Amino acid sequence: MSSQLHTDLSAEQQEPNADEKRKVNPVVDTIQQLGQTAVPALNESNIFCMTIIGQVEGHLVLPPQNKTTKYEHLIPQLVAAEQNHKVEGVFIVLNTVGGDVEAGLAIAEMISSLSKPTVTLVLGGGHSIGVPIAVAGDMSFIAETATMTIHPIRLNGLVIGVPQTFEYLDKMQERVVRFVTSHSNVSEHIFKELMFKTGELTRDIGTTVIGSDAVKHGLIDAVGGLGEALKELNRRIEASKLGRVEVTSQ
Repeated sequence: MSSQLHTDLSAEQQEPNADEKRKVNPVVDTIQQLGQTAVPALNESNIFCMTIIGQVEGHLVLPPQNKTTKYEHLIPQLVAAEQNHKVEGVFIVLNTVGGDVEAGLAIAEMISSLSKPTVTLVLGGGHSIGVPIAVAGDMSFIAETATMTIHPIRLNGLVIGVPQTFEYLDKMQERVVRFVTSHSNVSEHIFKELMFKTGELTRDIGTTVIGSDAVKHGLIDAVGGLGEALKELNRRIEASKLGRVEVTSQ
C-alpha cells in the first residue's frame, strides 16, 4: 500500500493542474487566450505592440472557426498601456477584414486619445472598419502590397424596414466619415467618392486601394514596413521626451 501511495503522490507532482501550468508560463497562456502578450516589463521594451488580426468582434460572438480580435480584450490593454509609465509608445499592427462598426470605432477612438506617441502599420489588409483604426495613430504606414477596402456600412441578418433604420445607418456612416477625414489627409469628397464607387467590388460598391494609392488619396501617411514604422515611433518618443524636459525646465 505504501508503494502505491508513493506512486500516486509522484504522479500528482509530475502532472500539475491547469492553474499551475498557467503560473509556469503566463505569457504563453496570454497569447493563447487573448492573442496578445502582456504589457512589457521593465528592461524589455518601452513600446507596447498591439495586433488587430482577422475580424473585429463586437457585441456578437463569431463562430469559432473565425479568426477574431475581441474589442473587450483590446480596451483594457490600451488603458494599461496608457497608465504604465514604462510604456513610452504604442505600435498598432493591422491585418484585418473589418468587422463590428461600433467596436472598431471604439478601438479607433481609444487609440486616437492616447497621450503617448502612436504609430499604425497596415500589413496585408486594413479593410472596412479597419480604415478608421489604421488612421487613428499619430502616424500611419502601409506595406507596399497591403490593401484597404473602403465601402459603405452594411448590415447582416434581420433588418427592420422602417425609416429609423435607414436614419441610423446614415448617422453611423457619418461617424465613420467624420473620424477618418479628421484623422487623415483625405478630404470628405474623395473619401465618399471612394466609398460609393461602383464597378470594382463583388458587391458592386466601394473601392480597394493598394499601398501607394492609399498614400496618394491621403488616407495613410507613408508607404513602409516594420523598420520604418518603428523608426518613426522611436523618433516621436524621443521628441516627446525632449518636450517634457523643456516644460519641466521652464
